Amino acid sequence: MLFGRRNKPTWREKLQNAVWPRRGIARPFVYLAKRLPRLSATPHAIAAGFAAGAAGSFTPFLGFHFLISFGLAFAVRGNMIAAAFGTAVGNPLTFPLIFASTYEVGSIILRFFASHVPDARTMERQSEVIMNEGLFTMGFDRLWPLLKTMSIGAVPLGLLAFIFFYVAVRMIIAGVQRSRKKRLARREAMNQAAEAPPAE
Repeated sequence: MLFGRRNKPTWREKLQNAVWPRRGIARPFVYLAKRLPRLSATPHAIAAGFAAGAAGSFTPFLGFHFLISFGLAFAVRGNMIAAAFGTAVGNPLTFPLIFASTYEVGSIILRFFASHVPDARTMERQSEVIMNEGLFTMGFDRLWPLLKTMSIGAVPLGLLAFIFFYVAVRMIIAGVQRSRKKRLARREAMNQAAEAPPAE
């Protein structure tokens, strides 16, 4: 196979590479940090797009995060490519924390409006059923209480994530673009000075 490995990795190497990639777990984030400022868009568009992607990652609907992020980015006039990059906030390392926090926040919110919310023991039993039977083999009626609670909790947490990433990314992108403009202006001035005829 062209560009393939000569020796096929063992199942242990595959598992190790899935948990901790050979090229480092920070490599995708370094790529993002270099790629985002190069997008041809305003700081608002880039920041709003990335923040929309981050907010969309807080929803429990795996497989639809890109569509949700694109819809949010369109609503706030964000960049679609930045929105796709923003979905990297939701990854195998952060999903356990995100889903647990959205469920807890959703449970707190529902307690004010519903008489019955599954407690921690019921939630644990539901998790065991999901692990044993598989997420995609369960009926929607059994998954809906869990998804509803997590979706409600995703709204305030996603809003907080949107605000945080919008402010942080906009400040970074604005600073990078300002420094780039200054650098280009200096280079243009130097070129004009070099091309100017000598004074007599």
